[in-house]
Amino acid sequence: MSSNKFNVKVLLLLSSGHLVTDLYQGALPVVLPFLKAKLMLSYTATGTILLVGTLTSSIIQPLFGYISDRKEKPVLLPLGCLCAGLGFSMLALPTSFALVLPLVVLSGLGIASYHPEGFRTAHFFTGEKKVTGMSIFSVGGNLGFAIGPLLALFVVRSYGFESLPVLLTPAVIFVATILLFWRAIAIPRPEGRAADAAKQAGPAKAQWISLFVLVGIVVMRSWIQVGLLTYIPFHYIDVLKGDILQAGTLVTTFLTGGAIGTLAGAPLADRWGHKRYLVFSMLLSSLLLPLFFVTKGLLLFAVLGLLGMILISTFSVTIVMAQHLIPQGLGIASGLMAGFAIGTGGICVTLLGVVADHFGVAAALQSIMALPVAGLLLALGLRYRQEGEKVRG
Repeated sequence: MSSNKFNVKVLLLLSSGHLVTDLYQGALPVVLPFLKAKLMLSYTATGTILLVGTLTSSIIQPLFGYISDRKEKPVLLPLGCLCAGLGFSMLALPTSFALVLPLVVLSGLGIASYHPEGFRTAHFFTGEKKVTGMSIFSVGGNLGFAIGPLLALFVVRSYGFESLPVLLTPAVIFVATILLFWRAIAIPRPEGRAADAAKQAGPAKAQWISLFVLVGIVVMRSWIQVGLLTYIPFHYIDVLKGDILQAGTLVTTFLTGGAIGTLAGAPLADRWGHKRYLVFSMLLSSLLLPLFFVTKGLLLFAVLGLLGMILISTFSVTIVMAQHLIPQGLGIASGLMAGFAIGTGGICVTLLGVVADHFGVAAALQSIMALPVAGLLLALGLRYRQEGEKVRG
């Protein structure tokens, strides 16, 4: 769809901003206990902070995507990252709950604004290897989520909660770097792109139906991912009577597998076809997930690592598929996939809490087994055509 060449330097620059921005999103949950203790907050108030963070950083991303599509807003890249860091790093300063929420909103809006513009810009530097290129940008977010909690805990435990403002440093470094290479991220404009995009768009109604089916698949994937991240520790400690440190290592293994899968799966998706790879991922996830309940020891780590690798590897694939379905709305497509669908899947995890309260943690985890099957059925029914292919579905 785009005649631009694969540009790894620009993709790495954008990915570094993705890393820094998601660092703050990943770090928010681990600083909440310190904030709760300092301001003597209730669990309800603490949960509200996390909910506001999720709503502003994820659910409203399509709005920023719409803004980006109407007129390019490259300024959202440095500005979004800076706001994400500023809002988060200043959380040590408020003396009341009422002053905390505006900072969480500022950080969330920064995160929400960076993603659609980042995915939209990255699209034009992926060349023919669209999923491979998008995976380079995407893996920055994976690393940011993984590094954020560790970095925040290191700073707070080493220097105290009041030293949190030092975490603004990564954002400042990225802003300085992207401004230094500002001309490099300018989106080229070969003549005829708009006409080509409109020609390949296909029937508008079919496009949007396929897009919302894809949103449903991503909600399923996110529900599985966040559900496992939330309940693996409880299951390992309460049901399997394992060590708390080992439970944390299990989560890390799952996420590390996801980061590896994001990069390793991308060339396969480019070679096999986007829909085929998505179906393959959901099928294998449906088969692997039940093994979680019948394995122990090192085999359990292997199963979770492989599950993370296969399940999360479709992140870049679904972004590219959404952008392909509505090429005239790259920002909206990206915001729906990376923000709304993932955030909605995360919110759905509250239903697992209801199951866990009434039937136990094991039942909550077992109920997740239905989700990849639902995702597989949606993927099989998805009408999606890549360039040079007949419509599948």
